Amino acid sequence: MKERHATSGERCVIPLPTVLVVDDDDFMRTLLRRVLTDAGIAVETFASAAELLAAPALLLPTLSPALQGPAVLLLDVMMPGMSGLELQSVLRQRGIALPVVFLTGSSDVPMAVDAMRNGAVDFLEKPFDSAVLVERIQRALAGGSAAPTPLAPHPNPGHALRLATLTPREREVFDSMITGKTSKMIARDLGGSFRTIEIHRTRVMSKMAAASLADLVRMTFEVDAGAS
Repeated sequence: MKERHATSGERCVIPLPTVLVVDDDDFMRTLLRRVLTDAGIAVETFASAAELLAAPALLLPTLSPALQGPAVLLLDVMMPGMSGLELQSVLRQRGIALPVVFLTGSSDVPMAVDAMRNGAVDFLEKPFDSAVLVERIQRALAGGSAAPTPLAPHPNPGHALRLATLTPREREVFDSMITGKTSKMIARDLGGSFRTIEIHRTRVMSKMAAASLADLVRMTFEVDAGAS
């Protein structure tokens, strides 16, 4: 909690934004705590999904002082026991309306894409850039509580217009990218060299004005919503 003095002389408390980190890797939890704390964000870390689910702050989010300010869940996708995806499902069943951001290894991107379809607000691939991590967390915090339902996109005609600028080959690469396929996998499926596919990926990201794969996935949801 962060304290300040009101102009009337009465002491009041301003709650810090909080990130609840769930990752089974000790080093990763320490790193995330340092990066987020340096950015002025309070951090609570948990070594497993079970540990988080037993936390009083999560069981009673409206009563716990730890969560009186904005809060975000930062979850590792793959963990022993209950995975991040399974934890996301349990939280939704319990009606816990906190935005979820996933951390994933490159091989786990397809699962992160599924997580976004199920309501996650964002995901980042490891290794991540600290500045990008903080920016994404701050964006999630600014968005407030996420409804415990699958993502309900708002149609954005601009995304459809940008999608129309892709060449047929770029559209094929785009369709593969949003399923989480790597450049090597796309090159194998579509034919062509890894280098050529990397060039197509760069052009897709530029034409779609997407800063990340998560942005690209979100745009797809919004295009689909406009078409329905």
